[in-house]
Amino acid sequence: MENYIVSARKYRPDTFESVVAQKSLTTTLKNAIQSGKLAHAYLFCGPRGVGKTTCARIFAKTINCMHPTSDGEPCNECESCQSFNQQRSYSIYELDAASNNSVEDIRSLNEQVRIPPQIGKYKVYIIDEVHMLSQAAFNAFLKTLEEPPAHAIFILATTEKHKIIPTILSRCQIYDFSRIESADIISHLQSIAGKEGVNTEHEALRIIAQKSDGCMRDALSLFDQMVSFTQGDLTYNKVIESLNVLDYEYYFRLTDLILESKTPQCMLLFNEVLNKGFEGNIFIEGAASHFRDLLVNGDEATASLFEGSAELRNRYTQQAKRCSAKFLFKAIKLCNNCGMNYRSSRNKRLLVELTLIELSQMNDADADDSGGQGPKKLKPLFNKIEASDKANQNAHSYTGIRNGNSAAPISEVAKEEEQPSPAAINTSNHAESKAVHGRPTELQNRAATGNSSLGRMFNRSRQTIATEARPNSNSVANSPGTSDNAGTAATAPVIRKAITDEMLLKAWTSFALRLPENEHALADRMKIMVPKIAGEDSFTISVDNQMAAELFEKEAKRICKGMENDLEGHCMKMSVTVNKVIVERHTSDKGKQFEILKGKNPLIEKLRRELDLELAR
Repeated sequence: MENYIVSARKYRPDTFESVVAQKSLTTTLKNAIQSGKLAHAYLFCGPRGVGKTTCARIFAKTINCMHPTSDGEPCNECESCQSFNQQRSYSIYELDAASNNSVEDIRSLNEQVRIPPQIGKYKVYIIDEVHMLSQAAFNAFLKTLEEPPAHAIFILATTEKHKIIPTILSRCQIYDFSRIESADIISHLQSIAGKEGVNTEHEALRIIAQKSDGCMRDALSLFDQMVSFTQGDLTYNKVIESLNVLDYEYYFRLTDLILESKTPQCMLLFNEVLNKGFEGNIFIEGAASHFRDLLVNGDEATASLFEGSAELRNRYTQQAKRCSAKFLFKAIKLCNNCGMNYRSSRNKRLLVELTLIELSQMNDADADDSGGQGPKKLKPLFNKIEASDKANQNAHSYTGIRNGNSAAPISEVAKEEEQPSPAAINTSNHAESKAVHGRPTELQNRAATGNSSLGRMFNRSRQTIATEARPNSNSVANSPGTSDNAGTAATAPVIRKAITDEMLLKAWTSFALRLPENEHALADRMKIMVPKIAGEDSFTISVDNQMAAELFEKEAKRICKGMENDLEGHCMKMSVTVNKVIVERHTSDKGKQFEILKGKNPLIEKLRRELDLELAR
């Protein structure tokens, strides 16, 4: 059986020309070789799998090549190149700093540097993962790195340049390798597939390039894995099935549902994705990427930023025509916010579902300008909920409006209550009852639901007016001063329930319990305090020190505002007093000191008896 070699090793570049997507760096290195301007130390840094060690090997082989080509490439035919290709060269050393990071390893390296090369002009030392060297090893390496022999060249490679001490960096020429673009990875995979006789689809290779995240080594490993799984037939469906990638069909369906404001179907689609084993963050991040692709395909100037095939680009372009740029921007921002909050959320599914609800109800007509923070108001999600709301409105509507007259605006009703007309003054009991019940429908509904202070005031005001208008209205209308009495009845003051200490304490504690976790210090103080009524609309609290007093004076307005709902709309004013605690100090009489401590904490006496302790004299 023939030995199998993975693609990452089999197709590893052996010339500068075959290095993928690092053209500027390879050109610089070739020019340095051709001009003979070689530094004694180089540092190759960048992400993993982008060609750092590969370029170091090609560079080492080229500078020792006896017959380099005119364009600065190794000939691969001389003894030096042959020995390197067969891994028997004594002029090129590779050291893994991850496992050889001690001072002794560097000292051994320093001793070898003195020996000249057997073949070629230079002795090249390639130190991989150099950031793994210890501090002592770095210090031992400094002198040799700064003043090496004329035949020695060091090439350091690392993925974490920030971990290398500045004294090492200052002695090296630094080359920064960049991530490999998806288009370059796809092109390289297509060339390998052609050599291996593998059938591929462009979208399948795009998924592999996307999963590799700019790392060519990872892309080649995934390519070998997919070739084994698909038996040499790389199709899009087989690749997403094997790599557990969400198909873009889900996001096209999701966008269609969002544009049609079909909230239940969006949530069912998300449930389908969860049942397939995908996490919510993968779904929401994919949705953000989909909206981004729609945004760039919506304009010909940015269409080149899309990395998919021409067929897929046409599909994105068609759907982008149905979406405005404003909608896509807000959708991307909503998905991005959801992705950032996903890890810290306790109910992750609910977080994603809330985002889908906002997305499905967001459009240009009712969306606000909050920069993608969500629509101004959410419409009913399901028809049953909308029908239930209408039924509740009908149940709370008043039937006292007669003669087919429509409800008047609230401002007109308020004006009528303040300045009743002469006709209203001379009406009978039946007419006054009609005036009471003939309020606007909107105000009646708010009063019936009892969900606002205006509603409660309306109910009490209506009951008061009805009570005063009920007894012997004819005699009132015919007696002197009828207009004054009618005006008083129409504008009867609202009788508010007096606030008791018990109600105040309950509202105070309720506000403390609603405070967020980052204000636990204020909440803990409030839970142990007992506010006292000081007047009709004021109360006092007592604190022990001036610092606490300044804290509550600063928060007084917010506390009083937060207690209004629990106090039936009462707006209270809070005053803060500081208790001056006088502490008696008995430095000479230890018996009195113990009595004071025992008065503060009776358990001290119990402790003394159990341990059979006596006071020191």
